[in-house]
Order: sequence, then C-alpha cells, then structure tokens
Amino acid sequence: MARTVNSVIARQKRIRRIRKNISGTPERPRLRVFKSTKHIYAQIIDDVTGHTLAAVSSLHKDISGADLKGKIVKAQKVGLLLAEIAKQKGICKVVFDRGGYIYHGRVKSLSEGAREGGLDF
Repeated sequence: MARTVNSVIARQKRIRRIRKNISGTPERPRLRVFKSTKHIYAQIIDDVTGHTLAAVSSLHKDISGADLKGKIVKAQKVGLLLAEIAKQKGICKVVFDRGGYIYHGRVKSLSEGAREGGLDF
C-alpha cells in the first residue's frame, strides 16, 4: 500500500511541475490525458475560461462497442475520435499534457492517434 501512495504523490508532483509551464489558450488549448487501470480518458481544455471543449474516453459508445483488442489499440482510437471532434469544433492546434505519465504505451498511442486525426502539437 505504501508504494501505491508514494507513486500517486510522485505523479501529483509531476503534474504540478508540468502545469507550471503548460497552459491551454483559446488559440491552442491543452490536450489532457488520464489513464486508469482499465480505461483512458482525454479532454481538450481552455485554461483561460476553464472550459472543457471536447472529451472522449475508452468508454465512448464508438470505442467500447467496437471489437478492439487491447488497451493500446483503444487508446489510439480515442485519439482519432478526439481529433475528429476537435476538427468539428475548429480546433487544429493543441498543447499536449501527458498528465504526469511517461510518454510510452497508451499515452504515446493516444497522441499518435490524435496526430493521425489531424491535430497539431
């Protein structure tokens, strides 16, 4: 249990350290990633107004209904779907906030999916 608490505290420190330098603006909002043990969540946030402009997770009906095997494949599909929704709302450029996670595995797959979908970061 102590290891889990320490890893959560370390991640929270990384988040605070990253957020000092990364902020979403109306012209270039922030793409934030959160991952749990089973699912991955991504949202595009305008930090100036404090509004979430778009959000998608692996629980979305288009992703959970599809027969996708593996969390990395689902993460890439989340990135593609988020980019599609962002394009509909006129968002082309974002700042990537990996949420204190290592840029590896599901986080990397989500960002590559978002790039394939047309987001620029």
